[in-house]
Amino acid sequence: MSQPSSPSQPTRRRSSMGTIALGDNSGPALATMPENVQQARASKARQRAISNTSLDDRKAPAGTSSSAVVDQDDKPLGPLAYLWTSYREYSYQNTWLNPLLTMLVVVGAYYAQGNPGPQNPLHRFIFPSYKLAPHTELNPTDDYMYGKGKRDFTFVGFYMIFFTFFREFVMQMFLKPFATFCGVTKKGKVNRFMEQTYSIIYYSLAGSFGLYIMYQTPIWFFNTTAFYENFPHKTHIAMFKVYYLLQAAFWGQQSVILCMQLEKPRKDFKELVFHHIVTIALIWCSYRFHFTWMGLCVYVTMDVSDVFLAVSKTLNYVDHAITGPFFLVFMGVWVYTRHYLNLKILYSILTEFATVGPFELNWVTQQYKCTLSQRITFCLLAALQLVNAYWCFLIFRIAYRFIFHDIQKDERSDDEDEDEDEDESKKDK
Repeated sequence: MSQPSSPSQPTRRRSSMGTIALGDNSGPALATMPENVQQARASKARQRAISNTSLDDRKAPAGTSSSAVVDQDDKPLGPLAYLWTSYREYSYQNTWLNPLLTMLVVVGAYYAQGNPGPQNPLHRFIFPSYKLAPHTELNPTDDYMYGKGKRDFTFVGFYMIFFTFFREFVMQMFLKPFATFCGVTKKGKVNRFMEQTYSIIYYSLAGSFGLYIMYQTPIWFFNTTAFYENFPHKTHIAMFKVYYLLQAAFWGQQSVILCMQLEKPRKDFKELVFHHIVTIALIWCSYRFHFTWMGLCVYVTMDVSDVFLAVSKTLNYVDHAITGPFFLVFMGVWVYTRHYLNLKILYSILTEFATVGPFELNWVTQQYKCTLSQRITFCLLAALQLVNAYWCFLIFRIAYRFIFHDIQKDERSDDEDEDEDEDESKKDK
């Protein structure tokens, strides 16, 4: 039984301001998915079978070498069965293994054919397709530009696997030990800590890369008029295309993992799913109908704000003293990027979409800037803004309760952590 705390030793005031039940960076990973009872039992059975390898000949059935393993029914398993069981358990505990093997098979097959280049059928998986030579009808510039086409789906699919590997590997090999180093030991909070520290890594890189690309274009700094000038933007430099498709791969991978969270969805699960649906729709429509310059700006507003959101959450998990002050900084960044800049883009759709550049629907020339696309674009961005507005309401409510009522209980994460630990104890029993 736990002892009550002594009145002479007041506990430190702990803020949960960083543990915010919102944000599109809170998607789980394979390593942090809840483990059901069947999975736990199967894992323990494989572990018992593997551990029996060390038993001496007295424990092995007659005629079976000590190197054989025994399953849960004490039936002897041969070397191949042992290797297969070991592989299954290792890949179960190290969720980055199968994505890595898949990528190695594709890359190995690509180079094994002896004809690396666009003529290789696997080239489209690893490298961007539709490279255009300079001074052609489609590319009158001096640079190598890239067009768009169906092969871009294979590029996105391959890098969805890459992001699965990269995220799982970084979380399990580096961030999990880092959580222990920072004093985070509770299983639920270790999972949340790994998710948010990975978010810091990814969104910092993506946000910086996006700002750099934006600097190379006429849309710097959120020059909305340039969205519609010289439309349609059918070709891009390699760096722009790779960035855009990698973002599509990242969000596609996140959506797949999110849809796998069927047993124990979080309290903001519906909002998170809706946000991902709108985001995927915006990515595909903006790429297919050549509104990629606008899409780049939306990417940047999301990535930059998510860096501060993830840092705010991580500071809370380690119970840092600057959690409160940094939360105020995060609030300012969120309002500026997710609302001011996005509302500026929405306003440009109402005022500049039809007046700047051509305004007609022509499928032959791929001229899609028309009344229909204006309404669709506005509705999708407005839907995204509604989700952000809901999350903004939660942000200000958390701040209000903390400042004026000293309420420090979080709406989602602490309860989830406790539930996960209870589930873990039940599995152990």
